[in-house]
Amino acid sequence: MKKKLLALLFLAGSTVFAGPRFFVGFGVGGYYPPPPRPYVSAYVAPAPGYGYAYVPGYWYPYGGRYVWRGGYWARPPYRGAIWVGPRYYGGHYYRGYWRR
Repeated sequence: MKKKLLALLFLAGSTVFAGPRFFVGFGVGGYYPPPPRPYVSAYVAPAPGYGYAYVPGYWYPYGGRYVWRGGYWARPPYRGAIWVGPRYYGGHYYRGYWRR
């Protein structure tokens, strides 16, 4: 009788940890999966003129997926500006920006 009772308690106790395994999730805000690896280009077109800075290509989120933006030449918005590329950190995507 004790063996049956212990076996019943063991089975009942173990079923607590064997619950259904499913997950439902949805994204709100700025959570994105990590982007793919960037493309590497061996060729960069010459600058179109004096004062241009090259912005290397990067992935950016668009419509629930990542889209590649090829590198391009741009005029910095102010003198001495440096381009800081976009980055993915802690499950969030941060856009690129110009800084001093």
